Amino acid sequence: MRVVVVGAGLGGLSAAAHLAGGGHEVTVVERAAGPGGRAAVLAERGYRLDLGPTVLTMPALLADTFTAAGADMADFVTLRPVDPMYRAVYADGSELRVWRDRDRMREEIATVAGAADAAAFDRFCRWLRELYEVEMASFIATNYDSALDLVRPLAPALRLARLGGFRRLGRVVGSYFDDDRLRRLFSFQSMYAGLAPYEALALYAVITYMDAVEGVVVPEGGVHRVAEGLAGAVEKAGVELRYRTAVTRILRGPGGAVTGVELAAPEDDGAPAAAATASSGERLIADAVVCNADLPIAYRTLLGGVDAPRAARRGRYSPSCVLWVAGVKGGPPAGSAHHNLHFGTEWDEAFAAIIRRGTRMPDPSILVTQHSLDDPALAPAGCSTVYALEPVPNLGGRIDWSRERDRVQADLVARVGALGYPVEAEVERFLDPLDWEAAGMERGTPFSLAHTFRQTGPFRPANVDRRVPGLVFVGSGTVPGVGVPMVLISGRLAAERVQRYAVEGR
Repeated sequence: MRVVVVGAGLGGLSAAAHLAGGGHEVTVVERAAGPGGRAAVLAERGYRLDLGPTVLTMPALLADTFTAAGADMADFVTLRPVDPMYRAVYADGSELRVWRDRDRMREEIATVAGAADAAAFDRFCRWLRELYEVEMASFIATNYDSALDLVRPLAPALRLARLGGFRRLGRVVGSYFDDDRLRRLFSFQSMYAGLAPYEALALYAVITYMDAVEGVVVPEGGVHRVAEGLAGAVEKAGVELRYRTAVTRILRGPGGAVTGVELAAPEDDGAPAAAATASSGERLIADAVVCNADLPIAYRTLLGGVDAPRAARRGRYSPSCVLWVAGVKGGPPAGSAHHNLHFGTEWDEAFAAIIRRGTRMPDPSILVTQHSLDDPALAPAGCSTVYALEPVPNLGGRIDWSRERDRVQADLVARVGALGYPVEAEVERFLDPLDWEAAGMERGTPFSLAHTFRQTGPFRPANVDRRVPGLVFVGSGTVPGVGVPMVLISGRLAAERVQRYAVEGR
């Protein structure tokens, strides 16, 4: 089949890899000048600064994506383990490091929190592993045709229930650990799902498994190198990549089935004429279209006359974030790690602020990543990189970002400096929810729909729409959900949908 993939984000590139491996004729069109989508990069004055995801887990899923395109990941991107994977710093000044080695981690917990919680860590890890095993095969890496697929077959659903997957995450984590610091460390991952630990289902502890047990890795050159590597692999597999090529409409024929896409004229950005591969009104004919644009945006702008699913229109969206990335003078502070979690004094109240009230956390918890700590080539000699992220409400909240942007940026930079990191910036970029919205993300959040039960699995906007045969969605707005591992899986699921459409016409 001839397939057009709209968008060269990680989801679109994953779909292209699996489609090319399946023998389809694939063209990827991307409005930007290069691949990556949300995994963007700022390269300036000798710095290379990631502007998107910074925590990369489950490298085997990434390797499988390269394999699907007939490539060896090692030929395109180099991954290195991070150790410690995190340094957690608490408001009382105490610190706890998350080590890759299980014995070393147990010793760390024993030193900081005591022998009882150290012993509980082993039980917790066994529970996480069981949870992951039942969820990955039966609930995450699968396409849904109806809600009944949740209990067909019944055994995995029963096992998930026995494991406590439908209890609340905060309570389950609290049943293992007495020390509040550990409870925070092993439940904050619910924020990736757009939920507070006290409201998230325990089944989302699979994120904790991927994060704190399976392990965190860093790509040499930054996370954007993953997108560049995947683009190189799919191109080698025969995929045509067309950059600076925006899609204005997904074309449909009789019965609503897709027939291709319509392209916009290229923007005049000073690029050589040869780089402008599309002319106004040009059409690419296709038997199927895989769309990596944010799902609700795609319905609204590319599919005139077809309403988005109810969850996408009226559902609950995850909180957003502000992000300050900078190339700074000076090196990292002594004792800091690649990923540093700085927890504020508040916990439940912090989530209530950004999720329920739509305001900033009263004492924000922030993530500070120092990519150049393990990869000095990302900054000039004597300098380093800083990536500071604070969760904030999405555009449905009560913050007027047109007025508050500068103050919030100043607050975040001041806090980063007070924590001991260098902040004298030579290159910097600040992104708030209005910037995420301008980049094509619904409600100004890069984390899409929250993973409430009614917005998960078969209840999440599907990757196919029976009203538009031949159209398949990919990315965090559809199944299985948010995060780099999930988006890579969504690419494989999208390719499976295309293959089914090629064989069965549905």
